[in-house]
Amino acid sequence: MGSAKKSNAARTARIEEMRRAEQARARRNRVLTVAASAVVVAGLVVGGVFLLRSQSDDDGGATVGGGDGKQSGRFVTGDDGVKTWKGTLGRNHVTQAVDYPVRPPVGGDHNPVWMNCNGDVYDQEIRDTNAVHSLEHGAVWVTYNAAADDAEVKALAAKVRKTPYTLMSPVDDQKDPIMLSAWGHQRTVTGADDPAVDAFLEKFVQGAQTPEPGAACTGGIGR
Repeated sequence: MGSAKKSNAARTARIEEMRRAEQARARRNRVLTVAASAVVVAGLVVGGVFLLRSQSDDDGGATVGGGDGKQSGRFVTGDDGVKTWKGTLGRNHVTQAVDYPVRPPVGGDHNPVWMNCNGDVYDQEIRDTNAVHSLEHGAVWVTYNAAADDAEVKALAAKVRKTPYTLMSPVDDQKDPIMLSAWGHQRTVTGADDPAVDAFLEKFVQGAQTPEPGAACTGGIGR
């Protein structure tokens, strides 16, 4: 019993630390944006300003409007029920739709702009390509379809809102009622009280699988 309380306290402290770090990053980004804008305006001679924001920390091989989104591999299910993608996951920036081999996707080429994932809950479907960018930043994506119990959806939404680096949305054509996805990893859960939910969040929120640890989950797009 004592160890369980310690574990919960440690997890709560970790979440609060992550939330404070995310808020600090957001403040720094706002200051840098204002400073950068002032420099640009001061340097104008004629015309207006066209601002192209990269929206990523990844400079290696990123392309805009390119890439076919293809990825190869397969899922391997571990003893804990978590499926791990064994194969390639592209990380190019593309502006068109991507034909992912699984849905919800667990990685691959994606939109240059991430979906806000600071405990954000969306009541309508969101673009896979934006959500995959959130996964690249170390977020866990909670998804559900029409077969999911309404009470469980509400309980999961409450959990997501308390957890930085998470987001939630419906995915109507997914295989199971409730699923959790991280970059390269996925599993099905029964509901908010399923112990696998907390275990997945503990392991994969900003976990070792994160391609861009510490990248923002705010400052993207939301609905």
